[in-house]
Amino acid sequence: MKKFNEKAMHLVFLISACASILSVVIICLFLFVNGIPAMGEIGVFQFLTGEKWKPGNDIYGILPMILGSIYVTAGAILVGVPIGILTAVFLSKFCPCRLYRVIKPAIDLLAGIPSVVYGFFGLVVIVPVMSELFGGSGKSMAAASLLLGIMILPTIIGVSESAISAVPDSYYEGALALGASHERSVFFAALPSARSGILAGVILGVGRAIGETMAVIMVAGNQARMPRGLFKGVRTMTANIVLEMGYATDLHREALIATAVVLFVFILMINLSFSILSRKGEA
Repeated sequence: MKKFNEKAMHLVFLISACASILSVVIICLFLFVNGIPAMGEIGVFQFLTGEKWKPGNDIYGILPMILGSIYVTAGAILVGVPIGILTAVFLSKFCPCRLYRVIKPAIDLLAGIPSVVYGFFGLVVIVPVMSELFGGSGKSMAAASLLLGIMILPTIIGVSESAISAVPDSYYEGALALGASHERSVFFAALPSARSGILAGVILGVGRAIGETMAVIMVAGNQARMPRGLFKGVRTMTANIVLEMGYATDLHREALIATAVVLFVFILMINLSFSILSRKGEA
């Protein structure tokens, strides 16, 4: 009976793993089968480097959306990564137990807030502040970057804290024994040893930032044109897909799926970069 249960659970785990792989394969097939022909019809170069998106005139250039996604994600990294890593260090090595019991659940709660709630917060708080300080409508690249920087904090903090806490205490204690202060022991002994885990948290945060849709739609301005400044409106690839997929037909619909292909390739490049950097860190 015991062997039967073990074989049954082994089969369940195998089916679950195969289902996950099959899901990825099906998504890839759907995207590439429907998106690649559209790129061929429009022209790959024209599609990727075109500066105008006018479906009514059969003009499909997604360079403004590509740059919008890159700029907004870069801004989110500048906001979220330093704060997230330093918060993780504080929680792991400096935070008193009583304060930890308050901060940790609050961070976990941040992770559970729906994207639309973040977007509403950005719309009623961040956008008016941006408008008051810098003029215009307030819906801009800066507003989207700031909001995304807040949204990726729970991911970066959670993964980074776990990585730092998993470092053996002997690394920290050895640095103390050599005469280093508490701060130096943390930042120059424990922290470098958790580099791969911290990098994983950053990559996961970047993946969420570049793939975020609802919150960005509400605060970015959604202007399908080349980015003109930090405090001007932009449109990301995800926002472009969501805003127009509901009524798109024929080549327009296929062009939106091709946009999803480009976004998918971006995510693959991010994951590949993480794998390369992780291997270098372990070498």
